[in-house]
Amino acid sequence: MSWKPEVEGIEARRELARKLGGSEAVDTQHAKGRLTVRERIDALIDPGTLREQGPIAGQPEKDDEGRLTGFSAANYVLGLAKIEGRLCAVGGEDFTQKGGSPSPAGLRKSVFAEELAIRYRVPLVRFLEGGGGSVPRAGKSGGGGQGGGEGLHSSPRFMSIMRVMAEVPVVSAALGPVAGLPASRLVASHFSVMTRKTAQILVAGPALVARARKIEMTKEELGGAKVHARSGVVDNLAVDEADAFAQIRRFLSYLPTNVEQPAPVIPCDDDPGRREEELLSIIPRDRRKAHKIRHLIEMITDRGSFFEMTSGFGRGLVAGLARLNGQPVGIMANDPYFYAGAMSAEGAQKVTRFVDLCDTFHLPIVSLVDEPGFMIGPDAEKQATIRHGTAALFSVMQSTVPWVSVILRKVFGVAGAAHFGPGGHILAWPSAESGALPLEGGVAVAFRREIEAAEDPEAKRREIEERISSQRDPYARAEGFGVNDMIDPRDTRAALCDWVEWIQPRLAEHLGPRAYTVRP
Repeated sequence: MSWKPEVEGIEARRELARKLGGSEAVDTQHAKGRLTVRERIDALIDPGTLREQGPIAGQPEKDDEGRLTGFSAANYVLGLAKIEGRLCAVGGEDFTQKGGSPSPAGLRKSVFAEELAIRYRVPLVRFLEGGGGSVPRAGKSGGGGQGGGEGLHSSPRFMSIMRVMAEVPVVSAALGPVAGLPASRLVASHFSVMTRKTAQILVAGPALVARARKIEMTKEELGGAKVHARSGVVDNLAVDEADAFAQIRRFLSYLPTNVEQPAPVIPCDDDPGRREEELLSIIPRDRRKAHKIRHLIEMITDRGSFFEMTSGFGRGLVAGLARLNGQPVGIMANDPYFYAGAMSAEGAQKVTRFVDLCDTFHLPIVSLVDEPGFMIGPDAEKQATIRHGTAALFSVMQSTVPWVSVILRKVFGVAGAAHFGPGGHILAWPSAESGALPLEGGVAVAFRREIEAAEDPEAKRREIEERISSQRDPYARAEGFGVNDMIDPRDTRAALCDWVEWIQPRLAEHLGPRAYTVRP
């Protein structure tokens, strides 16, 4: 006698599980412009590579004779699969059942997602859609055999969420309404993305906000894309789900599989010695005029390789990943179009998180410096800019990856130190200038009485600034060996690609997890 009936029972449960919440629920999901979790996984991974974990986890329905009549699958789909040829853990809530609020087996599978990535030391991708829990029905206990309520197990769950970020790349995508624990999981990621029109991210939904705070708002008003493009909760926005999948694949392409491995270097057909004539004049001689830093970045990195992150948060600083002769690097740079590139409280938080990302995954950091200093004024003080700024300095000083800093224009004040890592290589353009204060601030302080006594104070101030500026010696820093070299801006790419070659032995020396001391 064979085990064929039992084997057929396995396939029957798998077939029912693949139907998710049923055709009507799937149609409703599609009508809202959202894919199902299985469709999302299939769209992201290499075809045919999914090895599902717990495919028949769920609640069976049987007749009086014990025959299977129905099956409610766990509303979390999880598995191992390949993305661009690399093994990853991939999982997400099934919104077609209970609006993504976890069933007992679904909760167990969601908790296991981080454990799976840790066990096999592979990147983790989460598709998030749903709330963190469901309201128990009358007469039902949350702590029964099916494993409900938040008990002593909740602490280990957050332990695994914390551990996975220290060991492998973690990516989360908000593709529908996300609240409660899933929202916490979203931010516990190295890269997060949300769709512009179909996703909202909330600590609590409108009904609870209305009851607790007496504020009436829609989900979109509370936590839509317009809110979180600037809040720093997500790194990037996506036009649609297909764009989100493309961004996930691209982000992962710069990172190693885990912290024990180096970042993947790819063949490069972009000449390391490429010289862009435009770089010679990209920094205006007029100190009050700004330059386009993203265009500058594109000219010195491998063509088409710059992947910007968190562009709407801390807008005085640009941060992202790129390649130099195929080597993945982190790029951070001041954007003079926002507060002249000054470091705000938000910008400082952005520096801290970005440097930690690069240091965790052994990505060398390229800092393009045009730093006028910390933001000043009452708003800056209310936002605790100096505390966040000092924490950013600590993150830089505690980093172990190689740094190269290119002083494009300004480097002033305490904030300037956030652009130079320990033992970093320093290059300067002829347009570079530095000091305790920017020229404008120094003149306003040192010549205050003379300016105030002038018939036209504004004209007097400009006259003094221009006189001092004309006396500036662009070679002094290099002649005193205050930098490793002063270079023709057109040679920046070649200099950076040389540096990438020099640091290869250092990159191999510092593999493994990171640990940091307390920060302000």
